[in-house]
Amino acid sequence: MQGISERQYAAHVGLSRGAIQKAKTAERLVLYPDGSINATASDARRAETTDPSKTRKPPTSKLKPVPEAAVAAVGDTLREQGLAAPLVGGGTTFLQAKTANEVLKAQERRIRLQKLKGELIDRTRALALVFRLAREERDSWVNWPARAAALMAADLGVEPAAMQKALEKHVRAHLDELAEVRPDFR
Repeated sequence: MQGISERQYAAHVGLSRGAIQKAKTAERLVLYPDGSINATASDARRAETTDPSKTRKPPTSKLKPVPEAAVAAVGDTLREQGLAAPLVGGGTTFLQAKTANEVLKAQERRIRLQKLKGELIDRTRALALVFRLAREERDSWVNWPARAAALMAADLGVEPAAMQKALEKHVRAHLDELAEVRPDFR
């Protein structure tokens, strides 16, 4: 019966030809009379006589699957820079991912530098300042009829209380219209 050669068996088990020759010399392989190797019987004998702690483990893939959101973000970054983006579901090449990573790092550095220079401010702080200014403006308008009514009434020769009442009515109506406006803070 014809078996396989040392070279074929080495490829079969994932070892070098030299390792197979050593195993053959140590009689850990089963040979046919013509000197060829009985692969099935040799596999069994090698499994029995080989110390498991000294065997090579099959290489495990260290690659982790990339979430679709990350691939989409890479595509967005590449498109923002005018570069070719991967097709949806087509995967991203290493070069595209590396380019996108470098672009993102450059953008982060630019933002950090702008913060240090005082060109950027904290969003929550800005919203709080705008809210405070809007409240002060509203309060100023609410109090304005009481301050201006007497002066306007004297200029027009009308009753100050009536003038104040009319001014308050129109100012409140205007403030109610402004209260309905909601800015989009994206």
